[in-house]
Amino acid sequence: MIIRKSQITDLPKIMQIYECARQFMAENGNPNQWGNDKYPSIDLIKQDIKSEKSYVCEENGYIVGTFFFDFGKDIEPTYEIIEEGNWEDNSAYGVIHRLASNFTTKGIGKKCFEWAYKQSNGHIRVDTHKDNKPLQNLLKKLGYKYCGIIFVRNNSPRLAYEKFK
Repeated sequence: MIIRKSQITDLPKIMQIYECARQFMAENGNPNQWGNDKYPSIDLIKQDIKSEKSYVCEENGYIVGTFFFDFGKDIEPTYEIIEEGNWEDNSAYGVIHRLASNFTTKGIGKKCFEWAYKQSNGHIRVDTHKDNKPLQNLLKKLGYKYCGIIFVRNNSPRLAYEKFK
């Protein structure tokens, strides 16, 4: 599998993948994370591409997954306050958001997290909706530690996880 930065020409395929992911989440007990407002919006994904923080996963020349990745110190404002716990380390970290696949290829999530971990010098933070059991299970399998609760847009709570070396 190849992971590369998204290009604007990838936008239609990326949006199809997000539609697939919304449907999967709705069918698997998580209808509210992205479904109610058709998150992520096309404007947000265009912004991600322009800022060179949007990535796609290609398998045999086809885009099968997508995600947002960034790395740095204090890059995620919603991570500044964590309740009912603490982050493990305060050094620069990588963050993955908006991870999705079209479900034609197995192991996309694992490969994305492994790739991001290498890009981040062994330090990743991520959050997920309380109903997103598939991602919670993957994070546990990959050795991520539950750290507490953060709040995202609309003051919605998310479970926060971290993996530090």
